[in-house]
Amino acid sequence: MGNIDIKTLDCGIRVVMEELDHVKSAAFGIWVKNGAVDEWQQVSGISHFIEHMMFKGTQTRSAKKIAEDVDRIGGQMNAFTGKEATCYYVKTISSHLKDGAEVIIDMVNNAVFDSREMTKERTVIYEEINMIQDQPDDLVHDSICEMVFKGNPLGNSIIGTRTSLAGITRPVITSYKENTYTRDSIVIAVAGNFNKDEFLCYLSDKFENLKSERTIREKEESEYKPRFKVIKKDINQSHICMATRSISLDDPRYYTFAVLNNVMGGSMSSRLFQNIREEKGLAYSVYSTNSAFSSDGYYNIYAGVSHDKINAAIDGIKEELDILDRKGLTEEEIDMSKEQLKSSYIFGQENVSGRMFSLGKNLLLLDRAYEQDEVIDGIDKVTKQAIDQVKPLVCDIEKYSAVCLTNRDMNLKKAVRV
Repeated sequence: MGNIDIKTLDCGIRVVMEELDHVKSAAFGIWVKNGAVDEWQQVSGISHFIEHMMFKGTQTRSAKKIAEDVDRIGGQMNAFTGKEATCYYVKTISSHLKDGAEVIIDMVNNAVFDSREMTKERTVIYEEINMIQDQPDDLVHDSICEMVFKGNPLGNSIIGTRTSLAGITRPVITSYKENTYTRDSIVIAVAGNFNKDEFLCYLSDKFENLKSERTIREKEESEYKPRFKVIKKDINQSHICMATRSISLDDPRYYTFAVLNNVMGGSMSSRLFQNIREEKGLAYSVYSTNSAFSSDGYYNIYAGVSHDKINAAIDGIKEELDILDRKGLTEEEIDMSKEQLKSSYIFGQENVSGRMFSLGKNLLLLDRAYEQDEVIDGIDKVTKQAIDQVKPLVCDIEKYSAVCLTNRDMNLKKAVRV
């Protein structure tokens, strides 16, 4: 696999590594296959809560000492929780890689989940919920994901609710963490200037105390049906999301769909941007995205418009979907999109954190890692014929759900369908 190595520690944890001799830094991440999809209503938001609590102290480090130990070596440390995974990571200069990794390992192994700290951090997350409610673009994107995946674990909220968080006590959170942060659910990713053999030796005895296997919960999924929701708020601009189910991370059409999405709404030269902003002057921000997960995905079109321009913007989106259906994409558009995607990918890979994120996520969710040349080749191989085969996934307006955050009542279903 080129310069990427995947090894398995004696304890069962997989380690994916990429040595980069031309840099003087390294990034280390612990990836846990646990996120919102693994939760149930009563503990909604617990994975995100655990992520927060990891930074609040271990058996040998206070929250302050965790921060100081990373600052002392000039490192950058953070974490995030997603639908399917949680990641704790640190970036350091190469000579301090083990020092930074030791802090993250200590957090994952030895977090104490102090009840008093939980009470304080629960309040912090309440404020995070308030912040999302006060940020219209965040709220509308969270809402459309919930609508598209209604009845599917991917529709679960990452942050949870005040009610669910209030019921997450110390025994609940420690039991959940013990049963999900297991050796068969963890991947370690390292990228940068370091010695692979030395680092594997360093990691060899670091995770013996974690439970070996996780008990898999059955996840119920319901059939997708388009849904519509209007959220009324006293705001100065309306925010529209229109979305439908698309493809998963391991779908063989992944690169083809990425090229299509980029032409439709991935850049300033995209069709949606040129039509709705440049030609019609309806929106400042308009774009499309494809969010892919291990088992599914959704294609989402967003526009922020004046309250009196909602219907015109929706009509403009439908117009572009109709043109795509009738005429497809031109060879020139496809070639331009491929160059944009390759450039974006390479730019992201030119830092050690970007490489670590790609390696860890792909091994955790797809059980493999991708060499850079493999990704570039996948993009290069996209053809107009392949585009024509995937475009029906997004052209049919009858398959779209929609959310509009606005200051007025409206019939959103009628606006989208008629």
